[in-house]
Amino acid sequence: MRLEHRLVNRWSLGLLSLAWLVMCGTTIADEPIVVELWPGKPPGPEIQLGEERDTSGPNGRSVAGEPVIRLGDVSTPTITVMRPAADAPRTKTAVVICPGGGHHILAWDLEGTEVAEWLNKIGVTAILLKYRVPARNRDRVYESAVQDAQRAMRIARANAEAWDIDPERIGILGFSAGGQTAAMTSVMHRESLYDAIDATDQLSTRPNFAILVYPAWLIRDDNAALLPEVVIDEQTPPMFLAHAFDDGVRVENSLLLSLACKKVGVPVDLHVYATGGHGFGLRPTDEPCTRWPEACTRWLQRSGWLATE
Repeated sequence: MRLEHRLVNRWSLGLLSLAWLVMCGTTIADEPIVVELWPGKPPGPEIQLGEERDTSGPNGRSVAGEPVIRLGDVSTPTITVMRPAADAPRTKTAVVICPGGGHHILAWDLEGTEVAEWLNKIGVTAILLKYRVPARNRDRVYESAVQDAQRAMRIARANAEAWDIDPERIGILGFSAGGQTAAMTSVMHRESLYDAIDATDQLSTRPNFAILVYPAWLIRDDNAALLPEVVIDEQTPPMFLAHAFDDGVRVENSLLLSLACKKVGVPVDLHVYATGGHGFGLRPTDEPCTRWPEACTRWLQRSGWLATE
């Protein structure tokens, strides 16, 4: 399943999701559906960028002995809808995936397409979000990403019948900066970060559940409290969190978020591993932290999200 690393330079990155799905033909039942999020210019400021591309280069970072596609200069955000194979369980549950990358790039395969493959295997429709990078607003670095995530949630609900998913069974999953994006989408569901443009924007942006893997930038610089805008209340969706204790992106992001949820009775399944660092995705190594998908699958089962009709 690592063939895409060797072939990536043969494709335009605009076709990357489709090419990956073709290679995984035994895993994905239907042709992917690629949807541009915005009918015109996305909200917020524009910045001058080059062509969307893999920025990793020949000496780019590797994880578990494999390279990582670092998708950069994204100006046209999209979602790619990937459904389980015909022989996989069909749960009508969907998850919007937010890859990480520091709001500079997107770790497209490590925290995107490979995550979609895992979700499909357990019967979940994967909705891979290609949000804008680099960030447009330095004061609120998550803003453009959350705008794109909110729009993605609404489009998923608007197309629930066509995509054979339940509009009340749509979760969100994010890693690092994508974890911040997923977390902020979860806690800011009462506030739309952009002005409505069509009927789709009347739908809810609230995820039904959230999966946050080493989420970043949710806490103050002194690591003592959540940021003021990270407001947890009874309507915050239930969460699964996974973090390594030795992560340079402080584990307090997950710990303080979990404690805030506990105070208001929001269910949380928290997994903190002694070692593992940052950016491990779900590629298996000897580190126990790379087994988080197994724990998450059990949590999804216990919570009823993997029930089939």
